[in-house]
Amino acid sequence: MIITINGSDILQYPYYFNAMHRLRAEVFYDRLNWSVTVTNGLERDKFDDDNPLYLLSIDEVTGRVRGSLRLLPTTGPNMLRDIFPNLMPPGEVIESATIWECSRFSIERGGELPLPGQLISNVAGELLAAVVEIGLIAGLTETLGVFDARMIRIFRLAGYPPMLIGSPQRIGSFMTYAGLFEISTQALSNIREAMGIENSVLEPVSAARCLAA
Repeated sequence: MIITINGSDILQYPYYFNAMHRLRAEVFYDRLNWSVTVTNGLERDKFDDDNPLYLLSIDEVTGRVRGSLRLLPTTGPNMLRDIFPNLMPPGEVIESATIWECSRFSIERGGELPLPGQLISNVAGELLAAVVEIGLIAGLTETLGVFDARMIRIFRLAGYPPMLIGSPQRIGSFMTYAGLFEISTQALSNIREAMGIENSVLEPVSAARCLAA
């Protein structure tokens, strides 16, 4: 199940925010050795101050946060434009009200493993399907992402390959890419077919919240 939370609602959901930022520290600092800021076991950056929309994959039995990502409009601060502009062709900027950036895609240890008969994990599939569902609700045409080479395989197995833009660069230990992802009913159908998902992955309250936004 996927729930959505606005960054401005941090005081209403302290458990989910702490769990998400702790998971991000485990993924990006402990496992990937990225140069990120971790304070008291929580990873945050300046883009968390810009009221992102967070998508959290929640275990329906325990309430545990299994994975998360965040969405920000490209009309405001975003990682590609402000941190990784070298991934884009010189002088080019992606800025559109119908394109949001997806970042900080993170999955708990073990949660990235597919179950027998699956190509990618339930958590990854849920998060990708949720991004497209949210995009359709919000009237988006595409989402934008910065990701390393290992993620390309996951996207392709999910039936959701990106359109690569610019030139990949080695950042730290990883080849890093920028890409656009289509938001469409066909894209959602492709992910659902690859994952065996039949219905919306969004918690009903979260879907209603997005429709009202």
